[in-house]
Amino acid sequence: MKIKLKRVYEPYTEADGVRVLVDRLWPRGIKKEDQRIDKWFKDVAPSNELRKWYNHDPEKFEAFNQKYRTETEGAKALDELVDYIRQHKIVTLVFSSKELKLNNAVVLSKIIEEHIA
Repeated sequence: MKIKLKRVYEPYTEADGVRVLVDRLWPRGIKKEDQRIDKWFKDVAPSNELRKWYNHDPEKFEAFNQKYRTETEGAKALDELVDYIRQHKIVTLVFSSKELKLNNAVVLSKIIEEHIA
């Protein structure tokens, strides 16, 4: 099993495998019918309060990482996502952030890998 990360604004390719949107809000400027999203796990995304607090501020990323991990601890949505991922060989976590390395999908992929290991 392989977990990949990709911005929702990047085009779909066969190498993406199953595409899972992991944002709480639907991405701006994207029509649902035009986007290849196999599943949307919005309940595993950071809470609105955490998302707004973080606001993609690189200086807050480490604190965001810890707070997000606390939010997902024991969450039913995380268990459902992990179960879904286990059913597929390749899963791409899709996100809308412009920040490629300091976003919720990066943290979530590490959380998932820890649960699967």
